[in-house]
Amino acid sequence: MRGERNIVLAEVITTLKRASRKNKAKIYNVAAEYLAKSGSGRPQVNVGRIGYNTKAGDVVLVPGKVLGAGAIPHKVIVGAYSFSKASAEKIEDAGGRALSLSEMLNEYPSGKGVVLIGG
Repeated sequence: MRGERNIVLAEVITTLKRASRKNKAKIYNVAAEYLAKSGSGRPQVNVGRIGYNTKAGDVVLVPGKVLGAGAIPHKVIVGAYSFSKASAEKIEDAGGRALSLSEMLNEYPSGKGVVLIGG
């Protein structure tokens, strides 16, 4: 229905903006801006792209959805608004972790060392 808002998404956006201000972490404000876009404007990133653009041990933030196409050959930590089942399995099978955005904020509040992919 026109004008309806996803309450969970709105809460995530507010939380990211607060964390950005509190911790002076611009990356979380940028992620909030991407999530505030319409569904078609939010990034969708395949694990293959994450694997290609990272090295082992990297921490990645995707301000949208992670999809399962491709392979990820090394261990990475990925925080995203949502994951397909296949993408989460591939990340974990490679030794990495698939984190919700709230988990990402708890573990990396300053945003230091976190790379934005898909934005």
